[in-house]
Amino acid sequence: MSDLNILIVEGNIREDSEFFIKAAGASAADNLKNLILKIEPSAITEIINPGNDDETTNALKDMSKYNGIVFTGGAMRINDMTDVIKKHINFASNCFTQKKKILAICWGLQVCSTAAGGKVNPGKNGAHIGIASDVIINNEGEKHFIYKDKKKIFTSPAFNFDEVSELPENAILLSSDKVNNVMGVSFRAGNSEIIGLQYHPDYEYFQMLKLIEGRKERLFVNKNFLNEEEYESHISYIKSQNELLDFNDRTCEVRNWLNYLRN
Repeated sequence: MSDLNILIVEGNIREDSEFFIKAAGASAADNLKNLILKIEPSAITEIINPGNDDETTNALKDMSKYNGIVFTGGAMRINDMTDVIKKHINFASNCFTQKKKILAICWGLQVCSTAAGGKVNPGKNGAHIGIASDVIINNEGEKHFIYKDKKKIFTSPAFNFDEVSELPENAILLSSDKVNNVMGVSFRAGNSEIIGLQYHPDYEYFQMLKLIEGRKERLFVNKNFLNEEEYESHISYIKSQNELLDFNDRTCEVRNWLNYLRN
């Protein structure tokens, strides 16, 4: 196969992208693009935003040129079901009519799961605020290519308030943690194969710390933290995990997926 051609689907509206750029140094799509090019320097990437009808129309016309599609994370919440969110879900549905390999991260997983008939709701057991601790790969996950060479129990950057509460039909659960049952999942929708991750192999903890700092007021309003001491303790925990972060283990799902595109 020649150089991989990958479509990256931005998960944020412009206002949220500006916040991500200020806090994390890049939009969600650019951050993912940077990681892909670090792993696969010869890859060709194209970024679109489903909120822009012209971009999605053109992408769907040229869908055959893409070896794979990545749906990135983002700050929207499915159950708000705005017109823009509907466009994200509709674009995913249109992608499913093609024979495509799709990697769906965080918000991307929630979009693709909804488009495939699953359901998304606020997390019953709380939220991941910058980190997901002790994610456990189950027996199905150990057999799946996405977790090749991954530690069976791992901690990862993560940031989500919602979870996939009902999986699409015939989905295979790959990993879970105490906060979200659905942390890694594989399913088919239409002609496409989707691998979904409810955490961020594409982000580093220092970026998560910046995102937390930028959302601090909202996190207190939403009672994710009850007091300053609890907040500072969580920040200290993430910093301690940052010292243990290993690039190859953190990013291996993206690397495995890129290798899979070559098959």
